[in-house]
Amino acid sequence: MNTKATPISPTPTLATLSARHQAQIAQQRTPFTLRIHRALSWLKRAEAAGEDDDVAFICLWIGFNAAYAQDLGEGGGTAASERQTFRNFMADLCALDGDKALAKLVWQVFPGPIRVLLNNQYVFQPFWDAHSNPRSDGSIPDHWREAFDEARQRVHRALGQQDTERVLYEVFVRLYTLRNQLMHGGATWNSTVNRAQVRDGRALLARVLPAMLGVMMNHPARFEGRPFYPVVPDAPSHTKRSPLQSPPFKSTAADC
Repeated sequence: MNTKATPISPTPTLATLSARHQAQIAQQRTPFTLRIHRALSWLKRAEAAGEDDDVAFICLWIGFNAAYAQDLGEGGGTAASERQTFRNFMADLCALDGDKALAKLVWQVFPGPIRVLLNNQYVFQPFWDAHSNPRSDGSIPDHWREAFDEARQRVHRALGQQDTERVLYEVFVRLYTLRNQLMHGGATWNSTVNRAQVRDGRALLARVLPAMLGVMMNHPARFEGRPFYPVVPDAPSHTKRSPLQSPPFKSTAADC
């Protein structure tokens, strides 16, 4: 009986992804190549962050959002529709991941950190919602505990079934809470408080994001979609600008 684990495919490097991106834009520039370009720029900045886990995590999250987020137009902005859109995105990634790179990261590289993260109440949004809305006597409602127990049961079922899609979805839900803490000023830079989840969150995203980008670049038509804040070329000016007027913001040649 062969009990050897499937060899872990190396995570695509920034250089490899950048070369593939250049090849794709040489054929045609599209909304997809713009989103990938932006994602790669933030991945590059994250790799240059050194030991600064906070900055690296923020850059990695922006890179993920640059690749994932698409302008769905009217009717695409409700919380329920956004959750379902994200679930669908994760389902597509896992289904199209022919090398099973994401599954190998979840089950062979990061099973320990993922379990720790998913059992951490400090990256569970209902925990913070309860603390932000205490009772009139100052006590903290404990209804979040029931939601936390239910979430843990879902996670344990997904872990037991090796449901990569579900586990990744739950991981990103928790990382989104961590992202909110950092981006909305709910944490101190380089703080010793909650350092483990920032460190683990960075490590996870640093491997998962390149794997995601690799899958997306293998199937660009499946992930085609309008980016938020597209590059808008300057309109020809027919009026002379006063020297006292500030020049308009310009799209840079690099943002393509």
